[in-house]
Amino acid sequence: MKTFNQYLNEFEEIGFVEEVIHSLVIVSGLPGAFPHEIIVFESGQIGEVFTLSSDSVTVLLFSKESLKIGTRATRTNQTLQIPVDENFLGHVINPLGITIDNSKPPNHKDSQKRFVHQNPSDLHTRALISQSCETGVSLVDMMIPLGRGQRELIIGDRKTGKSNFLLKTVLTQAGQGVICVYTTIGKKKQDIKKAHEFFQKHGVSKNVVIVASNSQDSAGMIYITPYTAITIAEYFKDTGKHVLIVLDDLTMHAKYYREISLLSKRFPGRNSYPGDIFYVHAKLLERSGNFKTDKGDVSITCLSVAETMQGDLTGYIQTNVMSMTDGHIFFDSDLFAKGRRPAINPFLSVTRVGKQTQTIVRREINRELSSFLTLFDKMQNYIHFGAELSDNIKLTLSTGNKILTFFDQSPFMVVPHNIQMVLFCVLWSNGWEGKTNDEMRSEMDFLIDVYKKNKQFKDTVDGLVSNAKSFNDLINKAKLATPEILGYTKK
Repeated sequence: MKTFNQYLNEFEEIGFVEEVIHSLVIVSGLPGAFPHEIIVFESGQIGEVFTLSSDSVTVLLFSKESLKIGTRATRTNQTLQIPVDENFLGHVINPLGITIDNSKPPNHKDSQKRFVHQNPSDLHTRALISQSCETGVSLVDMMIPLGRGQRELIIGDRKTGKSNFLLKTVLTQAGQGVICVYTTIGKKKQDIKKAHEFFQKHGVSKNVVIVASNSQDSAGMIYITPYTAITIAEYFKDTGKHVLIVLDDLTMHAKYYREISLLSKRFPGRNSYPGDIFYVHAKLLERSGNFKTDKGDVSITCLSVAETMQGDLTGYIQTNVMSMTDGHIFFDSDLFAKGRRPAINPFLSVTRVGKQTQTIVRREINRELSSFLTLFDKMQNYIHFGAELSDNIKLTLSTGNKILTFFDQSPFMVVPHNIQMVLFCVLWSNGWEGKTNDEMRSEMDFLIDVYKKNKQFKDTVDGLVSNAKSFNDLINKAKLATPEILGYTKK
């Protein structure tokens, strides 16, 4: 970027700071300024045009340091740009593209510059979502499947396991070679550091870039964080790589945007949010999807997060983002209190395009599970009858409890697709009959670990799934192979 004097000599427009309101400054002059244009101050600070009026410009600063009244400002005739290249992978960067972890800053000598504020791709560049996006969480992969290029909302109260689920998903996708852009919007520094260390510990940081703004950053930096993240995702998409982007979270982003808008004296709407809050998030999320390129179909899968209060799904920002996405996964605080992990409520969760990416066998399993869990939920009302229950109801309740145990996963355990299906079929065919739920869960965890380490066992499981023509066919094959599969737990 050029210096203040160079820009001043080039455009010959000068403005003066008239008023400072937290992260906003009112600048008189600069008649040629346009929305989102970068403004440079003689003190070296930069900001972008937020509001225009007849005789002044409101500039949103990207730094915490305040400006003095009378400070000179000039235009740059360009919007915010960041360098983008593969050297970002493995690093934590701020929204301006500057490395903020303790590692050696990457060399961006040969990087290209991209504008942060861009319009979404046209409709004719979009492609049908046809590939499955594996999360490593059995409940989601089997009941609420996601597709590559899907926009899914992760919604729930604080401390109900949303971040844990996101880390598992990034771990799974990064392990498959997908580029992951993990975005933290106004989070604690400690949370950002934990996420970075988690990816390093599991050896996937080479496919992950963390775009981070913390709670101590200026409102301007927090506001542009998701735009920087989606710009980096678009760069990797254009190189022919599938991308997963996590936006954690948009309710925090909306709060900071509301703060900035109120300080700039924009007219407030519902809950004091500005009238364009829907447009701000819709324009952001529309930049993800499945795209036709010269290298084939390439996707940007977007997992955006929204926080609820006491499980209320009808909040303003929550319903806004729901209407922009292709479904939502609801983390239920009541289920979390009961000890369910993950605490996802499958009956209140939706996936609009994920099921079309499933194979015939997985679709049949999904249908069977959905109908059975609905029946199991109704049967829960009969538990208080105790010994008077019929054998059929007892069997349904017992199987239902086993399925809930099957869906329970310890923190950061990732379960691949094929072993999910085979273990479920063994359970469905009473392979663990006579064993307690804890014993069954222990053996399942052991078999998942064996699947990841033992090639012979992995080939056996993969062969069962690939050769199955239907759910019943897979059940029969799994029933015949049950002694061999469970035999690994005794070795």
